[in-house]
Amino acid sequence: MKNYSGANKNKINKAVFLDRDGVINYPVFNSRTNEYEAPHKKEDLKLFPEVIEALKSLLEMSYRLFLVSNQPDYAKGKTSMENLYEVHKRLKELFEKNNISFTEYYYCYHHPQGIITEYSFKCQCRKPGNLFLKQAESKYGLNMSNSWMVGDRDADINCGQSAGVKTILIKQPYSDGKTGQSNPEFSANSLKDAVEIIKSTLNNRGKNVTS
Repeated sequence: MKNYSGANKNKINKAVFLDRDGVINYPVFNSRTNEYEAPHKKEDLKLFPEVIEALKSLLEMSYRLFLVSNQPDYAKGKTSMENLYEVHKRLKELFEKNNISFTEYYYCYHHPQGIITEYSFKCQCRKPGNLFLKQAESKYGLNMSNSWMVGDRDADINCGQSAGVKTILIKQPYSDGKTGQSNPEFSANSLKDAVEIIKSTLNNRGKNVTS
């Protein structure tokens, strides 16, 4: 597992945990596997429209931002660790260019059916495991009942719920076959829409808010 620190500690104690591929950036079609996967080259990293504005809105609402992403493609022999690091570096550069600060970036590089021995085992950090969320809760004193997980797969939703945060499922065609077995509190069509749901819950405490 790997985490990249992005901000200093302060008294903010609520957070939004975000999946990466399918929430922040477009997955990339792999003709060899006939599936949409994480980008393997920094040039292939393309943010969804209005992601920057959505992240800025979360920061303006005083949420800490955490990225929590499964990245098993090195373990599976599909790409190099150097390529995965370069994609992350490019993402971080785009955020910093737009004055967006993530408190930490959490990546799980493991996969139980991988082919690279040292990365091929069942771990606690791979979603739906909630190790990273629990680490963030302990390190930053987060109030998990006031925090959120936003993802596009059942694994994201189950991870968030097991850690005690509210969840929003982003409905993506890229995630076909990876949803339908979880019960998120809300669903949305994009990160921008998810942010509007979060805003609504802040403005309507005690009221029923639907997506």
